[in-house]
Amino acid sequence: VQLQASGGGLVQAGESLRLSCAASGRTFSTYTTGWFRQTPGKEREFVSAISASGDSTDYADSAKGRFTISRDNSKNTVYLQMNSLKPEDTAVYYCAASFWRVRRDPTVFGSWGQGTLVTVSS
Repeated sequence: VQLQASGGGLVQAGESLRLSCAASGRTFSTYTTGWFRQTPGKEREFVSAISASGDSTDYADSAKGRFTISRDNSKNTVYLQMNSLKPEDTAVYYCAASFWRVRRDPTVFGSWGQGTLVTVSS
């Protein structure tokens, strides 16, 4: 499966963004999909993930209560709604797909999108 992340941009603290991850291929609905983020000099960090059917989700502590992951399998798209953004949310955000159940380990995600930059100014 090929993934394309979009929706990043420059916002002020407290504002919102919605990231989209569009996938090619008719089997997208069989993949767990996750969002990760990375800043220079740091390892890729788990943000959120959603099961293939959408009935199971997981969030990093930093995302709980502010971010919401969802998917529309009819559109082959997964979304990450990010509210109350903080400067520490600044990063390149990547979406990824996995055959595994919802997990936080990036090594189980075999397909990755190209990343979209989110910049939150204070």
